[in-house]
Amino acid sequence: MKRMGLFMIAACAAAGVLFAIYSLYSTNQVIYVAMDGNDQNEGTLESPFQTIAKASSEAEAGTTVYIQEGIYKEPLVVQYSGTQHQPITFQAYDGGEVILDGENLKAADGNRALVVLEDKNYIHIEGLTIKNVTTDIMDETVMGIFITGSSSHITVKDNTVKGIKTWHEEGNGHGIAVYGTDSMKDINIVHNIVEDLKLGTSESIVLNGDIDGFTVDGNRVQYSDNIGIDLIGYEGVAANPAADYVRNGTVQNNTVHHISSFANPAYNGEYSAAAIYVDGGKDILIEKNELYENDIGIEAASEHTGKYAEGIQITDNLISNNDYTGIAIGGYDEDRGGTRNTLITKNTLYQNDTKDLDGGQLLVQYNVHDNEIKENKFTAGPSRIFIANFFRENRDNRLIENIYYREPEEEGIWIWKDEEYRSFSAFKEASGEEASQYIGE
Repeated sequence: MKRMGLFMIAACAAAGVLFAIYSLYSTNQVIYVAMDGNDQNEGTLESPFQTIAKASSEAEAGTTVYIQEGIYKEPLVVQYSGTQHQPITFQAYDGGEVILDGENLKAADGNRALVVLEDKNYIHIEGLTIKNVTTDIMDETVMGIFITGSSSHITVKDNTVKGIKTWHEEGNGHGIAVYGTDSMKDINIVHNIVEDLKLGTSESIVLNGDIDGFTVDGNRVQYSDNIGIDLIGYEGVAANPAADYVRNGTVQNNTVHHISSFANPAYNGEYSAAAIYVDGGKDILIEKNELYENDIGIEAASEHTGKYAEGIQITDNLISNNDYTGIAIGGYDEDRGGTRNTLITKNTLYQNDTKDLDGGQLLVQYNVHDNEIKENKFTAGPSRIFIANFFRENRDNRLIENIYYREPEEEGIWIWKDEEYRSFSAFKEASGEEASQYIGE
């Protein structure tokens, strides 16, 4: 009897473990929303809810909320967190066009967004069109998607965000904004379209504050009046000042075009908007992006004195026909921060500086040191400038095995430590360029 009792206990324990494992991996429920539904319904496919708000109030860990085709003039405010094996997903049902329209959102000072995640974890937002959030109030920031607090393990995938606009000359707007006011990790912005935005002094896609670990992959960002993709530090966003910067992430396979601040009233006709901007971020890989017809292709620096963009790898990007410059490193004036310990390699920079603004293909500004510029291909634009470095404060930066292509009947220009060179050999000697080539000389 004693042995039988031990056997029964062991069997029950094993069954308990199996039940726990099954519960861990099983999905709790599926909820449906439809325009012709009713919030008194059961939330099934045959008897759907009518509002996204009702679905969110019922969507606990393990829930998938399927939103059927239609125009929903209400926000999606995520109420609960998922878990590692039971995330919460909000997505368009069966490939239908699901539009969240911000026409009825009330104006107010502060933040206003159509999709809001605050202190939420393991959430997926997929396949929605998020549009039409506008303001003419200076102190109101309008956004398509707003992720904030300590939210982690978030995926925003296959959405379209458009028509987010501030009409105030000192206003702000974002397409997708991730603000790590507390610790965040595992943020994934993947295969979205972000377009037709009026942003004031803000950005199309932005990650800012205490964010450690992220991916921005395969997005198309286009036709907006300020920065395309921005990774920011040191703006006082995070509760912990020592961790107030975006780090350890990848920006890859994105296409960014027609991003310009020229018509943005906040910038007084300046061509200053980058397709991809690292402003004080660290240890970030920027690779295999296609960036064209923006003001700047890629910019890496910091806007805060004594701070740096550092540990940045800018590799294998195609950067062409941008108004001011292809790649810019360093602060835009001596009171800004700079760029250090950064690798710029295997990029193709083709005919940037289309507005003849002396930015060349590579612009080297203030507080730039200990960087490596290696194995890039440069073809000059109308200004004929390959490298533009108008400041003597430039130390321990290495140029290695770059290739410069001369256009027919056009001599190239290199500016290094505020000296202009029209002879490649003279530039090589002045800069210490190693094993490089000037094709067509």
